[in-house]
Amino acid sequence: MPRKERVKSVIDGDTFKTASRKHSVRLANVDAPEKGQPGAVKATNELRKMIQGKEVVINTKARDKYGRSVADVKVGRKSVNRAMRERLSKGRRR
Repeated sequence: MPRKERVKSVIDGDTFKTASRKHSVRLANVDAPEKGQPGAVKATNELRKMIQGKEVVINTKARDKYGRSVADVKVGRKSVNRAMRERLSKGRRR
């Protein structure tokens, strides 16, 4: 069941927190560089520009070993997952 929630903070290029959840949300099928890896800051900034402070629709697909929702996320009609995959693949081709 998709839920509308406001994004409180972006943790990295594929994970964020909302105001109403105890655990963070991870974008399904998105593999952004971890903190300290090349491209991590850029990926985090891209996700921040896209969703920080905005209302998003979260459709949880699973939970990971840390208790986070692994979800498909939309801002308006735009798939955040797809947009981040496209941005990340462009960064890796260079």
